[in-house]
Parts: sequence; structure tokens; C-alpha cells
Amino acid sequence: MFPIIPANSATAASGNDEGIFGFGSHAGGSYTAATNLVSNTGVVASDQAAVTGTVRQGLAGTQYGGDKGIFGFGEPGPYNVTNLVSNTGVVASDTAGVGTARKMLAACSYGEDKGIFGFGRTGSRLSTTNLVSNAGVVASDQAATTGTGRNGLAACEYGGDKGIFGYGQSGAPAIVAITNLVSNAGVVASDQAAVTGTIKMGLAACSYGGDKGIFGYGENAGGSLDEANLVSNTGVVASDSAGVGTTRQAPAACEFGGDQGIFGFGYFGDYLSVTNLVSNAGVVASDQAATTGTARYNLAACSFN
Repeated sequence: MFPIIPANSATAASGNDEGIFGFGSHAGGSYTAATNLVSNTGVVASDQAAVTGTVRQGLAGTQYGGDKGIFGFGEPGPYNVTNLVSNTGVVASDTAGVGTARKMLAACSYGEDKGIFGFGRTGSRLSTTNLVSNAGVVASDQAATTGTGRNGLAACEYGGDKGIFGYGQSGAPAIVAITNLVSNAGVVASDQAAVTGTIKMGLAACSYGGDKGIFGYGENAGGSLDEANLVSNTGVVASDSAGVGTTRQAPAACEFGGDQGIFGFGYFGDYLSVTNLVSNAGVVASDQAATTGTARYNLAACSFN
């Protein structure tokens, strides 16, 4: 006999239950392809032994397909290769590059099951974006991308189906606090004029609470930072929140547990493996005591499953 399902019930959406940190630069300036899985309770596992893909740093990662992820681009190339992440956290070998090869870009999901890589640097700073289909296929460069070209920025989802790129370096030494919203069709808007928060680059971002986002950490001319800026479910960026955890630059962040987030790794005088959990109310916790994995920075992260 079939079970009776109440008329107003709904199956919980998949995705964002677990996460993965991957790649980066570690002691001695060597690049790695190591990855570390994040459980649905925010526990970071030790390095996976058999990770494939070109070793690199300065890449980006995003979820796609509702329950999978993708790492893409990076240096020293710069590269435009990508590596798909299955819904069990298995990282695939390199996929042939599509779009402008670049480094220090950002990525986020949009439209509930797609992704977008954006901005970054080659010889110059770019505003180029590349959409990722719900099957993990990366499209060629979009022709009409708006926004100030920059590197060292971050991106995350908000509003359930939209995205936001924020902050970064637009010149030498110009560091900015501008943001660009991404519609649920993957259209990138022009610069927002009145973004609050300290100017910074080398930060990370993730979604939390099901429909909000958070930018955190980074650096500027004053040094490394530990502050955060919350993003509302309408894409409004709040002013700086008091810093929590180890001050650092170039960490990575992703969602886990469906509605929580995690910042991890980075650099502050040395390579770090420290992590900080983000509650579903956007509260950043103090450093976790027992983080495993190779200490590194300029890595990427995304959620899956």
C-alpha cells in the first residue's frame, strides 16, 4: 500500500549538505590538488589520498546541478581547466578548458542548479564570466558582462537562486568594496554604487540560512582582516561585523548542513588550516580546535550533496 502524503508536504531539496575544500598553495610555495571533505555537521576531514587534477592555486569553486560541484581556472598557468565534483565528493580529472584562462577569480551558484565563474586576472584585470549548466558544462565567455574588472574577489549565492560578486582589486593598488548582483538567469548587473564595508581583497564568501550570504576575512593596505559582511536575501551588503577567529587572507568558504557555512584555511604569517563555522543566523564562531588537512591558502571550496 502506498504511503499517504499530506497535500502541503514537500521533499527537502538536495544540495548544500556537505562541502569540499580543494587545491591551493602550501609550505614552500608549492601547489597542491589535495581536497578535504566537510561533513553535514561541519567536520573537516583529512586530505583525500587520490585527488586528480592539475595542481594549482587562485582558482574558484561552485555548486551546480543541485548536488554537485566544480573547481575551475587558477594558476600558475593561468589555466581554464575544470574538475567536476560528484554528489559523493569525488573530484574528477581535468576537463578541457573553456573560456579565458585566468586566476584569482570567483564563482557562485545561481538559478538553483547552475553556476557562474567571474572576473579574475590574466595580464589585465577582467570582468569576463562563464556560465555553468546544470550538467556541469562550462560555456564560453559571455559577450556582455558588466562590472569593474578585478581579481581577488569573492562570490556567493543569496535569495535562493541569485548570486553576488564582491570586493577585490581593480588596479595597482586600488582595492574596492563594489558588488555585482547575478540574476536567476545568470545576468551580471553593473556595479552597485553604495556598498558598505571595508575595502578588501583575498577574502571568501558562502551562503547561509537558505537565502543569505556572507563575505569574510581578506586583506587590504592595513593588513589581514577578520571581519565579515552579511548579505540579505535581497542582495544588500551590511556594514562590517566584529571580527571573529584568526585574522587571515585568501581562505575559502562553502555551505554545509543545508543552511550553515564554513570558512577555512588561509594565510597570516604562515599557512593555516584553521576553520570557523557560520550558523544559520550568520554568526561566525571562534576557531575550531581540531582542524585537519594540509595548511594552505589561495584554495577554493564548494558544497555538494
